[in-house]
Amino acid sequence: LCPCVTQCCIVFLYKSYLLSCIVIPLYPAVFHHRLNHLRPLESTMVIATNLGFPYVGPHRELKKLVESFWASKSSKSDLLAGARQLRENHWRVQKEQGIDQVPVGDFTLYDRVLDTACNFGVVPKRYHDIPDRLEQYFAMGRGLQKSATDTSPKIDVPAMEMKKWFDTNYHFIVPEFEQHQKFTLQEVSVVNDFIEAKALGFTPRPVVLGPVSFLYLGKAVKASEPFEPIALLDRLLPVYVDLLGRLSAAGAEWIQIDEPVLVLDLLDNLRLAYEVAYTTLRQANIKILLASYFGPLGTNVDLVKNHIDGLHVDLVRDPNQLDSICAALGPHQYISLGLVDGRNVWKNNLHKSIALAQSAVNILGTDRVFVAPSCSLIHSPYSTQLEKGIRDDNPELFEWLSFAVEKCAEISIITRAITSGQDFVREALERNALAVETRRTSSQTVNKEIRRRLDTISPNDYKRVSPFPTRREQQAAKLRLPSFPTTTIGSFPQTKEIRVARAKFAKGLISPQSYDTFIKSEIERVIRFQERAELDVLVHGEPERNDMVEHFGHLLHGYGFTEHGWVVSYGSRCVKPPLIYGDVSRRAPMTVTESAYSQSLTTRPVKGMLTGPVTMMKWSFVRDDVEPRVLCTQIALALRDEVVDLEAAGIAVIQVDEPAIREGLPLRRQDWAAYLEWSVGCFRLSTSGVRDDTQIHTHMCYSDFNDIFDAIQDLDADVITIENSKSEAKLLSIFEHKRYTNEIGPGLYDIHSPRVPSVEEMASRLEEMLRYIPKHLIWVNPDCGLKSRAWPEVEAALLNMVKVAKQFRTHEETVVA
Repeated sequence: LCPCVTQCCIVFLYKSYLLSCIVIPLYPAVFHHRLNHLRPLESTMVIATNLGFPYVGPHRELKKLVESFWASKSSKSDLLAGARQLRENHWRVQKEQGIDQVPVGDFTLYDRVLDTACNFGVVPKRYHDIPDRLEQYFAMGRGLQKSATDTSPKIDVPAMEMKKWFDTNYHFIVPEFEQHQKFTLQEVSVVNDFIEAKALGFTPRPVVLGPVSFLYLGKAVKASEPFEPIALLDRLLPVYVDLLGRLSAAGAEWIQIDEPVLVLDLLDNLRLAYEVAYTTLRQANIKILLASYFGPLGTNVDLVKNHIDGLHVDLVRDPNQLDSICAALGPHQYISLGLVDGRNVWKNNLHKSIALAQSAVNILGTDRVFVAPSCSLIHSPYSTQLEKGIRDDNPELFEWLSFAVEKCAEISIITRAITSGQDFVREALERNALAVETRRTSSQTVNKEIRRRLDTISPNDYKRVSPFPTRREQQAAKLRLPSFPTTTIGSFPQTKEIRVARAKFAKGLISPQSYDTFIKSEIERVIRFQERAELDVLVHGEPERNDMVEHFGHLLHGYGFTEHGWVVSYGSRCVKPPLIYGDVSRRAPMTVTESAYSQSLTTRPVKGMLTGPVTMMKWSFVRDDVEPRVLCTQIALALRDEVVDLEAAGIAVIQVDEPAIREGLPLRRQDWAAYLEWSVGCFRLSTSGVRDDTQIHTHMCYSDFNDIFDAIQDLDADVITIENSKSEAKLLSIFEHKRYTNEIGPGLYDIHSPRVPSVEEMASRLEEMLRYIPKHLIWVNPDCGLKSRAWPEVEAALLNMVKVAKQFRTHEETVVA
């Protein structure tokens, strides 16, 4: 260059340097944020990541899209376009909060396990006649019933089985594997999503369910010889290798493979399966981050540590495992630190998380550390910024909360604190420390009177007056029920009219008197239908309840509530868990008015309906500063008061639902006994204050009960109703080996599907039950509540169900004669 040009360049560079010396110290966070998004993935800096994001949307947009498609109000292209926009919005939100790698493949139209089955060609034969792939997919999840037309045959297929996702309240669709199952890689959404996100300028990290967990979570269909799905691993692995190859070809450097089964007690065949699987997958030209969560890995880390590039660990469930995990990693392996709680709503203690992250960095260096939530954020609500009600009514509580969007910001703050120093995030750390301290010392969290009552509980408070055989005689004399008595689980359809009336009442648009009149009219409608249908034990239908947990939370001290804190339970079904932030007690009687009114309308017994203490706790976002058994006991005492009041009001049958007891079972067997002791004890505490002639019911659904059969017997409920219709009587097989002494109602039909089962279908199921359970102990009922169904479906199904019960009574009377 000529001297003049050279001099100009030097002057320009020098002035730019001087300007940077002034500007960067004034605006460090801005420059750091920009650099975070410009830096290459393989940097020497800690990386902010996420394992999954709430796919339903801030206002349940996906639910509305899917249900509009099901109702034929919108087209397939409308659904897919809306889903594509949601995905893009979610990637953008995460990036704006400082997430460097955004997950792709975590989005689903119904369920990720079902997606995996369809992507690998695992479609049961009963769905093969459904030509449209999307219609077939939804049929697997929720069943399908269509009349024959000139151009298409009749379709009537039930949904696949559904189970709880480990110890969460999310339900997944159980894959079905044949003995000679063939796996074929279909058009895979995760590849398409990766390409889509990359084209939009994001740094995507694909997420897939791992092969061992996929097979473990599935079930073997009946075959000539019994087999376990894990035996199909050798056939499945080439398809996974193909998938990883496609992602690598699309430009993916990393893939997140979720293997939550790795936190369980593993038998030898599964331990070997991990060795085989990840030795094979290691051949793919892509870096593998194996993600496991919901518990400590323990010695299971040894099964995979030599065959992966990175390992995600849940440090919320067990922060003490960090040192042993770091010691197990090789010199070039990464660790993903699950520091932010993906399953609860409280602000992270950033100082503690930063200290843990710094410990990992001190051992491994900054270039081998990811910061992440403990698990996918699908178990968290979307954002606290939608919660104007809490912010206005209880600003102190609002300051304690952190939802998915805010958790992404917390991950970013921890990352920046490690990478650039705590001074770069000083203000955020000070605000966080203040929120953590005010929650610890707040007068809203402790009630000394409630805690004193816990000290007055005696051993007799956990026992009914007499054993079941004595109670059964007194209840039979009082209730005079026929053999094969019929009932429902509790709720009836939550119609549009009910939802509109509830919303108007909440906004003050109708008076309490008008709303009470409306609710009474809905209760009477339900009672009159049940009388016409000739059900034996009735329910009031729960029109006044928005949710089986949230409704009661409003009537208890210590609970808070969100306006938009939705999380997915299954499919398009969302729930809005309340927040338990303080000690719990009953404000006043909660159900006596509606129950007494319902009983006044009929001479048939009407059940009082309550949600049990374990479920009230597990299906809420729970305070983490009190032992679960203490909190559950507080709730049990509140429910005990309600049960006693219901009996005094003339309610002879009281149902206390506990679907969450199995869900809450610890993932490691060594922890079961302690949990079952206090959880069963809390149920008994809530139900044991009544006379012998008062019949106590409970309900459980969608879990493997065989594991806790003895605990279910120890509940000492007079009648238990369980889900059975989707599990091919698998839940009944335990009765071949163990004797259940109390009365039981295995569900005759699946209420999560819109299809109406025939009389013959239900009769076949009842006949199957009689192979395992004495006929004098059997009740006839659906497998869950009816709130999500429409009235025509409910009426048709219940009328069929009652016909079945009458057929079996007639047969029994004929045999006796």
